[in-house]
Amino acid sequence: MTLDLDPDQLDRYSRHIIMDDVGPDGQANLLDGRVLVVGAGGLGSPVIQYLAAAGVGTLGVVDDDVVERSNLQRQVIHGTDDIGRPKVESAADFVADLNPTIDVEPHEERLAPDTVEGFLEDYDFVVDASDNFRTRYLVNDACTLAGVPFSHGAIFRFEGQVTTFPQGEDSPCYRCLFPEAPPEGTVPDCATAGVLGVLPGTVGAIQATETVKHFLQVGDLLDGRMLFYDALDMSFEEVPVRKNPDCPVCGEGGVESVHEVEYTATCAIGAD
Repeated sequence: MTLDLDPDQLDRYSRHIIMDDVGPDGQANLLDGRVLVVGAGGLGSPVIQYLAAAGVGTLGVVDDDVVERSNLQRQVIHGTDDIGRPKVESAADFVADLNPTIDVEPHEERLAPDTVEGFLEDYDFVVDASDNFRTRYLVNDACTLAGVPFSHGAIFRFEGQVTTFPQGEDSPCYRCLFPEAPPEGTVPDCATAGVLGVLPGTVGAIQATETVKHFLQVGDLLDGRMLFYDALDMSFEEVPVRKNPDCPVCGEGGVESVHEVEYTATCAIGAD
């Protein structure tokens, strides 16, 4: 395959093109790729940065928040001059400066049951870089029901977790591991508990790596494996995640639409 790239692009992606496991075909797959990044904060920042640098052609970014000064300790695609701006606008400007050939589709809104299915029609892969359980379960349920592969990441203080759900026949979903969210107030957020500034860089980079591997169709994804990272110990632990035949989303007889789920409190399915 001959890539229709100008000299600047050939130079930009030369380290990909000379790799046997990437080459021109792999770079073409990346350039044709469409990825939806849910959240432009701590995790979304390195994801957006590295996917844009790698040449993923279209990045949709969903976030309804604005940049605050306290974000800058970890959300590396935003700067001091961006304080008060919508994060999706700041993210788009960052990408335009890093790699102007990438199309950024900013969506200044919070992902919701009424909109998520429409989003999934337009993208090949989803990266869940959200910071709340409601969005996390909504992404899982919508992607699983639609058969759209996605990466999950989460961070807390010095710890992070990441896995990939490629929607294979034997692949689990997030609810196979965590059927419902913990009760509100039992798990403090970053504003309450804090988070090590460099932590989302590590976890987000792994999510970006999984996304690139998906389009290149190389290596082994974190399918059925949850990777736990402890920055204090500088250790990784891998935990197997098996498909639950009784899962209310990916199991037999489960829900057929996100509209059957109330995304409040524990996001439980079938709760009274």
